[in-house]
Amino acid sequence: MPAPRSSLTWLAPGQAFPPASQAWDKSTAAPGLLAGGGALDVETLQLAYSQGIFPWFSEGQPILWWSPDPRMVLDVSAFRVHPSFRKSLSRFRRSNSCDIRIDSAFAEVIEACASRRRDGQSGTWIVPEMIDAYCALHRAGLAHSVETWIDGVLTGGLYCVALGQFVFGESMFSNASNASKIALAALVAFCRAHDISYIDCQQNTHHLASLGAREISREAFLQHVRDGVILVGPQWRFEPPYWNTLLPETATLK
Repeated sequence: MPAPRSSLTWLAPGQAFPPASQAWDKSTAAPGLLAGGGALDVETLQLAYSQGIFPWFSEGQPILWWSPDPRMVLDVSAFRVHPSFRKSLSRFRRSNSCDIRIDSAFAEVIEACASRRRDGQSGTWIVPEMIDAYCALHRAGLAHSVETWIDGVLTGGLYCVALGQFVFGESMFSNASNASKIALAALVAFCRAHDISYIDCQQNTHHLASLGAREISREAFLQHVRDGVILVGPQWRFEPPYWNTLLPETATLK
């Protein structure tokens, strides 16, 4: 991750964020970078996400705040369940030894995401300070884990931030084939069941694009956020009938 330049806006704890439109553009070394400093307390994180801003920094760096343009977003109605994955998902749903849980192991999920090594990266952006911050956000009811359990073992999952009826995806991990993708499919099914339209994916990756995510302008993204965060959010628990929003024909699959 590039180091911030000297003209970056630096925040004191509790100071308001600058408008997202002031984030650095594509002509800079760090497009989407908005500000540095501030704090990672629950109030600040809630305010940041409600304005389409998220923290992202590496060990040894100050807190850095981002609002990229364009923004990668998954419209849950456009989520792609490819044929091979559809069969895997159907088998998972029908198995008595497999289940989806929400918020039963949040700390374990974020720790597993932090320990996941990514190609070309020697470390992780989920540094201890971030783990502590999102665990506090979870205790406040604003961050959630969606977990894939097989034979009583946590094998994959993701964590996200949820404000009202808008979901901001953060990170996933997998210790078994398709385990993280199953957790994402469960989150999509949950969102469809509760009329939540969008999941923020932050930045473009080939994997997310293959599942139906696409880039939209920052202004369009911010409007979706404004529309969603003012609504009353759902109860965060997963019910098996939610799978019907993705797999209405499951019973016929082998």
